[in-house]
Amino acid sequence: MNKKLNILILEDEVPAYEKLVAHLTDYFNEEVSHDWSRSVSEGKAFLENNTYDFILSDIQLLDGLSFDIFDKTDTKYPIIFCSAHDEYLLDAFNTNGIAYILKPYAKKEFSAALKKYEILFRQGNYTSLNSSIVDTLKQALSEEQNSYRNRFVIKKSDGIKLLKTSDISVVMASGDFCIAIDHKNKKHTISESIGRIDEQLSPKKFFRINRSQIVNIDYIDKIENHFKNRLVISIKGSNEKIMTSTRRTTEFRTWLEA
Repeated sequence: MNKKLNILILEDEVPAYEKLVAHLTDYFNEEVSHDWSRSVSEGKAFLENNTYDFILSDIQLLDGLSFDIFDKTDTKYPIIFCSAHDEYLLDAFNTNGIAYILKPYAKKEFSAALKKYEILFRQGNYTSLNSSIVDTLKQALSEEQNSYRNRFVIKKSDGIKLLKTSDISVVMASGDFCIAIDHKNKKHTISESIGRIDEQLSPKKFFRINRSQIVNIDYIDKIENHFKNRLVISIKGSNEKIMTSTRRTTEFRTWLEA
C-alpha cells in the first residue's frame, strides 16, 4: 500500500494494544498512523472528528461494548474485530462475513485479517455494520455470557490448544493477562483479566479466593488455618499453596458447604 494509512484502535488492555501496534508495524514495514481508545465515549469522539481507513476493535472496553459505538455512530469504515470470545460470537462473525481475530493476537492470523482488508476492503467488497448486524452480534454475546465457559482457546507457538475449564485447578492474575494451571500442573496464558475470567466460570466450581487467584473446588487437596483469619489451600498435583484473603475467607467457608 502506497497510501499512508490512518487506523483507529479500540482496545482497553495495554499489552494487547502494544501487540496490535507491533503487528501493524511488522505487516506494513513501517509505523502506521493511528488513534487509540480504551473506552466507548472516547471511541465515539474519535469517529466523530476523524477519518480512518479501517478500525481494529476489541468488544469489551473500559466503559462498555464497542458495539455501542457502531450502533449509535454512522460507521462507514471496515472493522476487524479482535477479541478472546469464541463459540457464539465467532459463529456470528463468520456468518455475517466480518473479519475476526481471536486473542492472543497471533501474527499469522493477524496477517490473514489484514490481507483480507487489502483484497476485499479496498475493493469495497466488505460487510459494513448496520443496526441489524449489531443486534445479531449483541444477541450472540448475550447468549455466550449466559452460559458459563466450557473451555478457553489457548494459542501456543505450535498451534491452538483447547483448555477445558474442568481441567483448570487455579487461575492466577499476571498483569492484564492470567495464568491458568491445569490438572497436570502445566501453565497456560489467557489474555483476559482475572475479573473477566471470574465472570465466565461457574460459581459452583470456581471461587475467587483473593484479588488475584481463583480456585477450582475439584482440585482442592487440603485446607489449613492461617493467621488473620486466612486459609492456606493445597492443590492436588502441585506443591504450590494459595491463600484466601481475610475479606474472602468467611464467604469461602460458606461456599465450601453449599
